Amino acid sequence: MPPDSPFSSQSPHPARTALTTLAALARSPRHVIALACAATGALLALYPPAALPPEAARPVGLAVGAIGLWVTAAIPEYLTALLFFLLAVLLRAAPAATVFSGFHSATFWLVFGGMCMGAAMQHTGLGARIARGLLARTGTGYTSLVCGLVAVGVLLSFVMPSSMGRIALLMPLAVSLAGAAGHGPGSAQRTGIVLAALFGALQPAFAILPANVPNMILAGSAESLFGHTLTYGRYLLLHFPVLGLLKAVTIAVVVLRWYPERTAGQADRLAEGMVHADRTPDADRAATAGSPTTPASPAELRLMMVLAVAVGLWATDALHHVSPAWVSLGAAVLCLWPPLGLTGKQAISRDMSLAPLLFVAGIMGLGAMVATSGAGHLLVRALLDGLPLVPGESVRNFTVLTVYAMVTGLLTTLPGIPAVLTPLATDLAAASGFSLETVLMTQIVAVSSMFLPYQSPPLVVAMQLGSISSGHMTRTCLLLAAINIVVLLPLDYLWWRWLGMF
Repeated sequence: MPPDSPFSSQSPHPARTALTTLAALARSPRHVIALACAATGALLALYPPAALPPEAARPVGLAVGAIGLWVTAAIPEYLTALLFFLLAVLLRAAPAATVFSGFHSATFWLVFGGMCMGAAMQHTGLGARIARGLLARTGTGYTSLVCGLVAVGVLLSFVMPSSMGRIALLMPLAVSLAGAAGHGPGSAQRTGIVLAALFGALQPAFAILPANVPNMILAGSAESLFGHTLTYGRYLLLHFPVLGLLKAVTIAVVVLRWYPERTAGQADRLAEGMVHADRTPDADRAATAGSPTTPASPAELRLMMVLAVAVGLWATDALHHVSPAWVSLGAAVLCLWPPLGLTGKQAISRDMSLAPLLFVAGIMGLGAMVATSGAGHLLVRALLDGLPLVPGESVRNFTVLTVYAMVTGLLTTLPGIPAVLTPLATDLAAASGFSLETVLMTQIVAVSSMFLPYQSPPLVVAMQLGSISSGHMTRTCLLLAAINIVVLLPLDYLWWRWLGMF
């Protein structure tokens, strides 16, 4: 038999090849999970259960497969987005306008604007200047940086109602701080610094009424449906001590525990110049540029003016009603305007990647597809009939209502919790024996417990602006959610009981 024959003994046997492939997959659990999600999605799309309407089967199947690939990062995130676009259109899971709606969503353009502002901060050196100024006051200690960024995020939530605006402002700053402190891309410390800024600006803000979109959806729905007005002070009293202050402490502890500071040995190697991975452009600028008191360059002054106007518009969006995304887009136009000299001539083609924008468009399109299919609402309604609510059992009812809202958030994203559950509030109040206010407020406990990044558009934006992998983001979300359920939820119940909510 010729040696090059397909039946040659030297050719790998198909069974052996399959076993080798399976063995390789078994050594990589995330690939096993990704394959399981893809297979489950295919089965749901092709052979839907009787309880799932046919028109919802394909959207749900695609959602399961896409979310599994995004969470496990088995393939690049942008590639999963492209696969979603292709399959959704070919399988007619939703109209093309819905599938590609992410490209004209506010989130897409907020990410684009944030990328342009980040490129401008790097090009002009303003990011390194701000980082030097902050480091001069706080020191380069990792713990102080993490705690300081969490505190800044919480304080910004009181004066800047837009969560997207806070993210767009803090992400480039956190990246510059990490670089100036010597923490390079891929290091645990850089990841921790960016995550501290992100979660500090997002999660405690759910305890401040105007500081996040789900809060405002709840307030508007409660007033329009029941005439119940949520006041700023009452809302703050109910939520901020536990879901604000204690959540901020929890975020700092989780980041410091799971993304720890360098060991003494690592620090010594860095000092000796043996660890080169932590050298970054921002660190080099911080080392070679003058002190924070050195006069700013004309380009830095122009960028300061652009950022000041953007921050002012973000902070006053309740007055002018211009979306933070369009403020961000306007700032991006100015950053890219050649005569201003805020970015390089090849900023779009060289300094910014298309991958984050494809990921954002994909995840926004997936959310729109699932929402229009009605699958999430059907599942929530089906779960409602089986809720074990018993009047008079406050611990049980508080737990059931909170978990029910959490499941709703997994099915419909965080803004979907108040949108779906608020119309059901009177039924839930009658079944549990709680007041209408108590039932409504349990939604906020659930909203502050995001499990996966896709549930919150600001998380999706931050992942791209801060270059955080979906694996790191998912792990942090799950850790914070677990602590919220095991520790903060019981404390919240005790706080509410002391306030007379039950």
